[in-house]
Order: sequence, then structure tokens, then C-alpha cells
Amino acid sequence: MTAFNKPPFSALPLALLCAGLLSGTAHAQTPAVADWERCSAIPADIDRLTCYDQVAGKAQPEAVAAPLADAGATPHAAPDAPVVAALPQPDDPQLLSTLSRHWELDDAAKQGAYLFRPHRPNYFLPLKYSSSPNDTPFKGTFTSPGLGLDSLETELQLSFKIKAMEGMFGHDDFDLWVGYTITSFWQAYNDTISSPFRETNYEPEAMLVWRTNYEIAGFRGRFINFGFNHQSNGRPESLSRSWNRVYAQFGFERDNLAVLIRPWYRLPESTANDDNPDIEDYMGSGDLQLTYRDGSHAYSVLLRNNFKREDNRGALKLNWSFPLYGRLKGYVQYFNGYGESLIDYNHSQQSFGLGFSLTEGM
Repeated sequence: MTAFNKPPFSALPLALLCAGLLSGTAHAQTPAVADWERCSAIPADIDRLTCYDQVAGKAQPEAVAAPLADAGATPHAAPDAPVVAALPQPDDPQLLSTLSRHWELDDAAKQGAYLFRPHRPNYFLPLKYSSSPNDTPFKGTFTSPGLGLDSLETELQLSFKIKAMEGMFGHDDFDLWVGYTITSFWQAYNDTISSPFRETNYEPEAMLVWRTNYEIAGFRGRFINFGFNHQSNGRPESLSRSWNRVYAQFGFERDNLAVLIRPWYRLPESTANDDNPDIEDYMGSGDLQLTYRDGSHAYSVLLRNNFKREDNRGALKLNWSFPLYGRLKGYVQYFNGYGESLIDYNHSQQSFGLGFSLTEGM
């Protein structure tokens, strides 16, 4: 008798079982590179991890084959070896669209209330050049005729929103959001006038978002946003600019293209309190925004117009964000027209900026 007991079954069937498992794994469906790139471009951690999980689901094997019977197995092999059952193939996951992630329109996108999320783009442009700096509002503040604004400055925008209530009126399709955006224009390189912040715009707003689902001209209508918006620059007397608006924003999408149409109505003010009674002649009564995603690149176009045959005025803004390192993105911005800031609402200029972005927005 030997010192060790003989094993209850031969090692050959076990080896075959392991080989079958490895073979099944090797033939798993491999996700496309484009799927991984789309996930890496998602700014929110939870959304990005969910996307990775969905794409990784494609790599699961359709089935694991049972070990093949071995004609040469010894009599000690177990006659009824367990068979590994085939695993069900998961449905092809649908990645969340830009609008769905931004407004949490799908159930898989919902993150609950009271969390900070990006609203409009968050960026810093250390280099921004203007073709026509607007000196006119500041003429009374310059102590010397040779002083004025530089063409080169910097721009910073910070914007966030919070879902204050999820499922209003007892209906899951209505969410209440509040948002805040601050945009500053800094004459950082103009040391002759002590490098001041020439303009800062403050923009709080409240938004009731109604989730919709309908088709029109090949586009899917995803939401209607009923909002109230206040915008001001916090300046006294002759430099003060402000207005209040209510608006309805309609969101559509098709593939990687999102379309936002936003008509607004300016709430009237008394003549004594109105700092800029003609602002609608320059800023118009609404805007149109197009956003297109191509992998980790995002392109957007913003258009405004007063739709007047005579004295037609408007604005065009182009943005492009692209990957640099990790979550840091490059950001390029071009503007042409009226109203780049509130102090410039009646001033036309072209500007070009280059900088960085941490989060995208709408």
C-alpha cells in the first residue's frame, strides 16, 4: 500500500474542464474601441463607470461549454460530472446620450437630488483676444487719455446645477433644478490699470424639466425646460446691467447631435429701474444651440438674432473641447457679434480664446 490515497477521479477530465473555460473566455465578444472612447469622454464619475460596466458586459461569454468526455478516462472518473450551464447573453447595452446624462432623462441616468453637477461649460481661457475692446462704459474711470482696455485678457466660467426635487407633482417625468453660473473677464495682462476684472456676470436660474418622448423630423424630443433666469453684473449706476427672463427650452437629439431651442420673454421693469431698456434689440428673444460629440471631442454652436429686417443684430459662438490629459480637456472658443458679456450687450466684437476645460455643459 502506498503512503497516499489514490484520488477519486483522474486529473484528465479536470484539465479538460479548465481548457473549456479558458477557450470560452478567449472567444468572448470584444468591445469596440469606440465604445471605450465614448465612456472615457463622460465627465461624471458615476455615469462614466456605468458606461464602462455596460460596455464590459459585451465581453461576457455567450456560453461555457461542458467538458468533453474522454474515452481514455480511468474507471475512477466520476460518471456524472456536473455540466456548466450556458450563460444567457446580455442585451446590447445602450449608452446614455448627452442630453440624458445632462438632465438625467433615463432611469439609468438618475442620481437623486442634492448633488452638484455641471450646468454650462466650466473653463478657463488664459489667452483671449478681442478685435474691439469695449472702452466706452469705462471712459469716466480712466484718469489719463492714454489708458484703456487691452485686446488680450483672460476669461473664467464656473457653472453648476442641483436637482432640488425629483418627481414633482407626483409624476416621475418632472424634476426641479436650480443652477448658478458666474463668468468673469479679467484684464490680467493690463498692468497699466492694475489688471482689473473688467466684468463679471452672475446668473442664477430655476428650471422645471419635463421629460418627453416624441419624434419630429427624425429627431427625438427629450425634454421641455420651463425656466426663470436672472442675469446681472453687480455694478452701480452707469455700469449696471441686468435683466430677468422666463423661457421654454426644447431639447432634441438624433444620434450624437443635440439641438436646444430656447425662446424667452423679458420681464418688464419700470423705466427708472431699467439699466438697459434696449437689450432685446441686441440680444434678441431666444437662442439656438447645437452640440455634436465625436468620441472624446465635443463641438457646439450657439446662435442669437433679433429677427429684425432693419438693424439686424445677433451673435455666433463656437466651442470645441478635446482631450489633453486625464480629465483635463483643451478648450477653444470663438465669438462674433453682440452681447459676449452684459456690459457689451450693445457692442459688437470678435474674440478668440484658448484654454482648458474640466467639465462640459449645455
